[in-house]
Amino acid sequence: MDRTNEAHEAEPEVRHTVADGVATVVISHPARRNAMTAAMWRRLPGLLDGLGRDPAVRVLVLTGDGGTFCAGADITSLSAPAPDEPPQELAVRAEGALAAFPKPSLAAVRGYCVGGGCQLAAACDLRFAEEGASFGITPAKLGIVYPASSTRRLVSLVGPATAKYLLFSGELIGTERALRTGLVDEVLPRGELGKRVAGFARVLASRSQLTQAAAKEFASGRTDRDAHWAEQARGSGDTAEGIAAFLERRPPRFTWSV
Repeated sequence: MDRTNEAHEAEPEVRHTVADGVATVVISHPARRNAMTAAMWRRLPGLLDGLGRDPAVRVLVLTGDGGTFCAGADITSLSAPAPDEPPQELAVRAEGALAAFPKPSLAAVRGYCVGGGCQLAAACDLRFAEEGASFGITPAKLGIVYPASSTRRLVSLVGPATAKYLLFSGELIGTERALRTGLVDEVLPRGELGKRVAGFARVLASRSQLTQAAAKEFASGRTDRDAHWAEQARGSGDTAEGIAAFLERRPPRFTWSV
């Protein structure tokens, strides 16, 4: 059997690796452009919780298997949902776990990033895309009410006008418009996304987790933790280490961890 057939017959899964402080989570369902099955949605929150607690993980990269990110939910697996687990709740739970991940997260997008795939990408802190990628949120094509939490996250990312365009029409947009509206942060030429993501992930892994964790909370609108983070900064040693490393012209060795 050739490798193409093997790929198309592979079981849907969400797999991960950890190397050099970077956890890479891969959405893999090649036969359906990496569409998420119910089992895949269920898998994500527990996986993310474990990676968030792992001191060896400093950065999370979410990507898709092969040439596409995620084409949304696998409708065939969601057409007869369990009564206590509506498909939308599975997706919202996974999205929430990704948004709450305590360390920097980066979506690396190739090909289609549609529906639930776009929902997951929007829940990451940053999104880098390869030229030719397509983005869309398609509940209007299926008569589905997009979740309130997901809508608010989308609006905070791209503004109300673009959010309405995407949600009202279900139309796909390309990388140029996605970059212009803030849906993605960088667009890379074909063949260069992997190298750029790997390099930037190494940069993030080298920085102070204290700074990153506090900034992540503040950027999300948290307003009641100023004293907490001031106390963490005083006891962390990261500031002293950062200044010493700067003066000694060496890489800092930050020790505070989530």
